[in-house]
Amino acid sequence: MALHFQNLAELEALCTRLYVGTDLTERIEAEKALLELIDSPECLSKCQLLLEQGTTSYAQLLAATCLSKLVTRISPLPIEQRIDIRNYIQNYVASQPKLAPFVIQALIQVIAKLTKLGWFEVQKDEFVFRDIIADVKRFLQGTVGHCIIGVIILSELTQEMNLVLAKPLNLQDQDQQNLVMQVLKLVLSCLSFDFIGSSADESADDLCTVQIPTTWRTIFLEPETLDLFFNLYHSLPPLLSQLALSCLVQFASTRRSLFSSPERAKYLGNLIKGVKRILENPQGLSDPGNYHEFCRFLARLKTNYQLGELVLVKEYAEVIGLIANFTITSLQHWEFAPNSVHYLLTLWQRMVASVPFVKSAEPHLLDTYAPEITKAFITSRLESVAIVVRDNLDDPLDDTATVFQQLEQLCTVSRCEYEKTCTLLVQLFDQNAQNYQKLLHSASALPVDVAIQEGRLAWLIYLVGTVVGGRLTYLNTDEHDAMDGELSCRVFQLISLMDARLPRCTNEKIELAILWFLDQFRKTYVGDQLQRTSKIERESRLPSSLWSKLFL
Repeated sequence: MALHFQNLAELEALCTRLYVGTDLTERIEAEKALLELIDSPECLSKCQLLLEQGTTSYAQLLAATCLSKLVTRISPLPIEQRIDIRNYIQNYVASQPKLAPFVIQALIQVIAKLTKLGWFEVQKDEFVFRDIIADVKRFLQGTVGHCIIGVIILSELTQEMNLVLAKPLNLQDQDQQNLVMQVLKLVLSCLSFDFIGSSADESADDLCTVQIPTTWRTIFLEPETLDLFFNLYHSLPPLLSQLALSCLVQFASTRRSLFSSPERAKYLGNLIKGVKRILENPQGLSDPGNYHEFCRFLARLKTNYQLGELVLVKEYAEVIGLIANFTITSLQHWEFAPNSVHYLLTLWQRMVASVPFVKSAEPHLLDTYAPEITKAFITSRLESVAIVVRDNLDDPLDDTATVFQQLEQLCTVSRCEYEKTCTLLVQLFDQNAQNYQKLLHSASALPVDVAIQEGRLAWLIYLVGTVVGGRLTYLNTDEHDAMDGELSCRVFQLISLMDARLPRCTNEKIELAILWFLDQFRKTYVGDQLQRTSKIERESRLPSSLWSKLFL
């Protein structure tokens, strides 16, 4: 018994230092001792000692504090032990009418935590922690003091149930990282589920619409839902933030009919706010996985929403500028995640193609940004040639499938404010053609310099063919036809120059580019369905013999 009293004296001294001590060093030591007590196998017995034999309210408060921390640890106590603790506390507060109010409050908080954390636990086919209401009824049928305790239990339980059951994530903990990853994968699987049995072709990624069930509508209408995934993207490491972005791609693809028009506008506004936040804090986009998913996200926005809806969003003007700068930077760094550029070009292609159908008076600003996108594509491809040749890298021109896909996307964008594009191409074509001729006539020309110049000319021929082919995708005028003639004329002159060098010298990349150009030119300006060719024929100054061959 003497030993018990000695332990009790030490514990009460700890309480005094912890709750009313004025020496900071002593309080820090007391807090450390408290943590050691909680981790001790004797914690429950020491708490019982403080409650039953403690001489101060602070002793009882320390016991309540230890019990609270003990029952909320990540590794829970056995269910039988937690039931015993709950019953013990209920009997204790019922039999101690003179307890200090703050002690009663602290002990009842332990009951509330136990009830909440064990709400779904079953023992012998019963939810053993849900009988709290029956326990409270017994308090309410007792004395006034007992009634007060019963009401406090209900109040604390209500507050506890209203708190979010979560602990701060420790992303240094591999197990917690794995938990977050599996939860995000689960959400992505739910959002990607084929709810209507359409068996959509996954290769048509940019055309996908997610057929969210109507019963989920309330969740999607809550702005906190989108905010949660944007916050996760900004706070998680790349492997996990990529999954958060993949979920946002699906959110952006939610079927339009899930919302009314005002609800859809609000939902779109929240998506655009999230885009703005990502582009204003672009650090995460340095990860190729995040970058790729974000590009998919942008493309899905335009797939699922009309340009007329986008321009009505409050942040549209600012965000379209941020997207344009992001696209230009992406095109300039052509070697970084090249497969993702497809989605950015898809976005701009569909934005520009939608211009004739916009009824809103709000400015779409594409006449400002589309020429900048076109210029960035053109100049970045020309600048890439020297790097590819000198560093012996894989040449993007060798991947003709990707080149043709990107050029077909660019053709629509390039016809917006076509005068700017045409002026740039004329300037670049003349400059590079002249440089090429000088190299051919120079005895000291290095093969690497010739290869670079031929690569640049190949890109320029592809680009001229692309913008000429874009005539069929955009509003055109006689002036545009004249510009096509100016550009086409230069290609035909280069063809003559290349033919004059045969069979001594040839360049496969230039030959393939010429075939692309001729095919685009034929589809655009040669054919029975075209009633007027005089403008382009005059401007391109083609020999009649070549015209006749093109018509065949």
